[in-house]
Amino acid sequence: MSDLDLLTQSLARNVKRWRAERGFTLDALAARAGVSRGMLIQIEQARTNPSIGTIVKIGDALGVSVTTLLDYEQGPRVRIVPAEQAVRLWHTDAGSYNRLLAGTEAPGPLEMWDWRLMPGDRSPSDPHPAGTVELVHVTAGRLTLTVDGVEYDVPTGASASFEANTPHAYANEGDVPMEMVMTVSVPPVR
Repeated sequence: MSDLDLLTQSLARNVKRWRAERGFTLDALAARAGVSRGMLIQIEQARTNPSIGTIVKIGDALGVSVTTLLDYEQGPRVRIVPAEQAVRLWHTDAGSYNRLLAGTEAPGPLEMWDWRLMPGDRSPSDPHPAGTVELVHVTAGRLTLTVDGVEYDVPTGASASFEANTPHAYANEGDVPMEMVMTVSVPPVR
């Protein structure tokens, strides 16, 4: 079975599980996530590979991390994620990418990401639920971080934190690759 097939089946199983745990109908989850009921049915039947944006919206609506939705199995208290099992969810032909390195539920979803943006690349993000916080640490290059329409310059070695409940974007306006580690903390669903 290919990695993509494993991810598709894991996503199907985990969306069903968390939807049932939260007591959400398909219609309720569709409304909360801003995703069509038909898309949710296809996901739960492992008949589609949705975009990272769709997976994030579903995770936010369920109050669980992307890691939890893509987890192959429930792991022990200590979980080691080998480098080859880090999940690449977004990439461009130029060589930009993000990788989900690790995540947990503590008390809400908590994720750690590895990002690389090639010169000229930009990755926008829709607002996350209120209370979501993102932390970034630039390890190479220079990040142009846009939060609610305001641009911030984050050079190598610098870090930034922000409330991510507004539109935001990551861009590399420089001429060398930008690399950063990002942590996302989403409040639990109440």
